[in-house]
Amino acid sequence: MRLLIFSDSHRSISTMERAVALARPNYIFHLGDLAADAHALAKRFPQLPVLSVTGNCDFLDRSQEQRLLELEGVRILLTHGHRYGVKQSLLPLALAAEEAGASLALFGHTHTPLLEERGSVTLLNPGACGPTLRPTCAVVELQNGRFTCRIESINDWSDDHDTRH
Repeated sequence: MRLLIFSDSHRSISTMERAVALARPNYIFHLGDLAADAHALAKRFPQLPVLSVTGNCDFLDRSQEQRLLELEGVRILLTHGHRYGVKQSLLPLALAAEEAGASLALFGHTHTPLLEERGSVTLLNPGACGPTLRPTCAVVELQNGRFTCRIESINDWSDDHDTRH
């Protein structure tokens, strides 16, 4: 199962649409800023489940700041990250994910891509797919309780890019 992860899109819908066409995911996750962009993606790709959380710039909707789910035997925590102070330290997020039994914690907020192991938890920030010179996203492959993660530069991604391992 393939997950396509976005964060901090800030109304850059076309950038995300291109990544969806290239990645051919089974699910799309949007980690906030702006949650309305996730709704726009859901309308554009009605055949794909789109899950989102709200971020610090989602002023009108703070209803879903965090999600915990399990897919293919992998427990995943989704958050924007601002409530965990991820710009100062990743420790609070890693501890929260560990406490929730998650092996993968997805977050945004910093606009900087990151893939890091913290004890039993993998922390993944797809960076920002919004208005930037190098929009990025992340791809997570899930299978039988295991996962692989990678960060993609959307501008450098080509149609012949093999997204499988």
